[in-house]
Amino acid sequence: MRTTLNLDDAALAEALKAAPGATKTAVINEALRDFARRKKVRGMLSFQGKVRWDGDLNALRKRAGAVLESPRR
Repeated sequence: MRTTLNLDDAALAEALKAAPGATKTAVINEALRDFARRKKVRGMLSFQGKVRWDGDLNALRKRAGAVLESPRR
């Protein structure tokens, strides 16, 4: 979608310097996605301490690092 924006030139230049080779469009799109993700995370933080969880964190950690072996032929 094409849109006309009034951007802070210094902020845009700094962002472009931090992402060499990226286009202005790519930098702005990444910033928008990051902004939306951070807002979602902050919204989820409002549930901190309010939800009861009965699980085994150590078991989850072991499972996450498990390496699956491929079946032998």
